[in-house]
Amino acid sequence: MPPIAAGGEFLVTPNIGLMIWTLLAFGATFLILRKYAFPKIAEGLDKRRKAIEESIDHAEHTREEADKILAEYRERLQEARSQADDIVQRAHKAADHVEDESKQDAKKQHDEMMESTRREIERETQRSLEQIRREVATLTVTATEKLTRKSLDDEDHQRLVHEALDEVDFSRLAPAGADSSSGGGNGQGGN
Repeated sequence: MPPIAAGGEFLVTPNIGLMIWTLLAFGATFLILRKYAFPKIAEGLDKRRKAIEESIDHAEHTREEADKILAEYRERLQEARSQADDIVQRAHKAADHVEDESKQDAKKQHDEMMESTRREIERETQRSLEQIRREVATLTVTATEKLTRKSLDDEDHQRLVHEALDEVDFSRLAPAGADSSSGGGNGQGGN
């Protein structure tokens, strides 16, 4: 063994024997590692590399599927929006159609009610005119009997009624458009 120098100088001083043994130990360790450890390490690294590559491939495949699903989702969403727009437009059209039909039905009912009211007014007018004719005839006969102070026979009675009815203008009593000749404006068919 070499003498120990003071202050640890033997570590810094090159010693050929120590260097050879160090190189031999390093070479033997390297050979042992190369034969037994490096293949296992390389195999582990290959497995790890393959696992990473598979993970990357799987992630890429998953991303592609996600992109396809996203594209399909967007397409379906667009179709749904389009269908929703169509439904809204159809609903608006249906509402407009129902509104138009309701207006037409209301107008038709209004027109029918107005026509029914007109007919009722005409009937009431005709009935009132007939009643007035009867009362005029009765009053004429009564007044004539009082004036002549005698009773009239049927022929005189009929003549006086016709004369009185001919003198009264019933067309002025009827509303515009009412047919005053239907009740016998000349008094015919009154009694």
